[in-house]
Amino acid sequence: MAKYVAAIDQGTTSTRCMIFNHAGEPVGVHQMEHEQIYPKPGWVEHDPMEIWARTQDVVREAMRKAGASVADIAAVGVTNQRETTVVWDKTTGQPFYNAIVWQDTRTAGICNELAKDGGQDRFRAKVGLPLATYFSGPKVRWVLDNVPGVREAAEAGNALFGNIDTWVIWNLTGGAKGGKHVTDVTNASRTMLMNLETLDWDEEICAIMGVPKSMLPRIASSSEVYGHTLANGPFGGVISVAGDLGDQQAATVGQACFSPGEAKNTYGTGCFMILNTGTEIVPSNSGLLTTVCYKFGNEPAVYALEGSIAITGALVQWLRDNLKLIESAPEIENLAKTVTDNGGIYFVPAFSGLFAPYWRSDARGAIVGMTRYVTRGHFARATLEATAYQTREVLDAMNADSGVTLTALKVDGGMVYNDLLMQFQADVLGVPVVRPKVAETTALGAAYAAGLAVGFWANTDDMRKNWGMDKTWEPDTSSNASTELFEHWKRAVTRTFDWV
Repeated sequence: MAKYVAAIDQGTTSTRCMIFNHAGEPVGVHQMEHEQIYPKPGWVEHDPMEIWARTQDVVREAMRKAGASVADIAAVGVTNQRETTVVWDKTTGQPFYNAIVWQDTRTAGICNELAKDGGQDRFRAKVGLPLATYFSGPKVRWVLDNVPGVREAAEAGNALFGNIDTWVIWNLTGGAKGGKHVTDVTNASRTMLMNLETLDWDEEICAIMGVPKSMLPRIASSSEVYGHTLANGPFGGVISVAGDLGDQQAATVGQACFSPGEAKNTYGTGCFMILNTGTEIVPSNSGLLTTVCYKFGNEPAVYALEGSIAITGALVQWLRDNLKLIESAPEIENLAKTVTDNGGIYFVPAFSGLFAPYWRSDARGAIVGMTRYVTRGHFARATLEATAYQTREVLDAMNADSGVTLTALKVDGGMVYNDLLMQFQADVLGVPVVRPKVAETTALGAAYAAGLAVGFWANTDDMRKNWGMDKTWEPDTSSNASTELFEHWKRAVTRTFDWV
């Protein structure tokens, strides 16, 4: 009798495998980082073969830590960094080029060319997205145009495209020896190539983008059996691969945001707020994305509004790796606590341009308000505050689009253990911030989708029962973070425009 469900969480900076019991509690986890490759300014790549190797390593180690055998695992779900684009040879399993990461800005020229006819919102009515370097479609086009032999391979039916979920599932289910070439509606909705109403590839947009449909994976629901692991694979036996969700949608499922009007914010490499809008497609007039939240089996798709912020946790890593201000990411909180405010500086981390609600690929990072008074502590504090201010801008847009005023924000991800940041977040938003008992909700959401498909969990109510509150931060009514300080932040943001 299977006791557990496994989840592979392939993120921007690391890959982890988590094993969950029926109560949604982790019983085994292992995580490994992979290399971040920066060939040119604005270019960000990963090695897909390294990611697949890390995936196998973390699965084996998580299974060992859980003391689990293959018979103990009911199913495995996959969740992934979305929009990161891999194109590979289906006969050899070798990538034609490194994975082009969601943060990468090299496709600005392609996006600008496409926007000449119809502007930045040319495809928004169909796909819910503005033309931006963030999404996969233009990245595939770049590979086809710039990597020798790929377009020919695509036209011959030998080149496959996928976001990282597709790459992992293809390898898990056999790779070049019959691997399943599949994605789910949440990942497909991040390509700019899927029609939100039909939940299928849009032939007109694919033709305009110059991406052959033969390269594209089959679009499935987020919760169904796609295929099975190999007997000699990392799980050591045959398991149903039965869940697939983009990481932010997975966190929404893990937070049990199953009712319209429920929202969560995930603090990872970037920051991503998702508001469940039910079975209704809600267009945004405020710079948000309209996306698919999840689709369970044959049930109707559930949609969402999303605010995407490119750089939050990545800014802490930048202080660690590039400036050497700290030796490890958790140190930033203590360094920020050495001062009582930001010393008048604001750090706008537009390293990849600005995402929601601005969508300015011409923006670049800026630190404003510098004086001789500023110390390392002020840098650390301004770094954390940037995350909170960007989240406030997204929340304001969400309230405007949805007509629903959020009364509390569910939060998850690595940065939610930073008490200073979470308290400041509550102050800037003016609403309570709530952390669940299992804060790694991304992996949990993938496990839920897989477990639901094989009957390990009966329904969404079964999952909702597992959600428990760990800590709440109430806003400080004496703080000026939501008024005066936030106005200064908005002024600082305008200084980053038109740089490129």
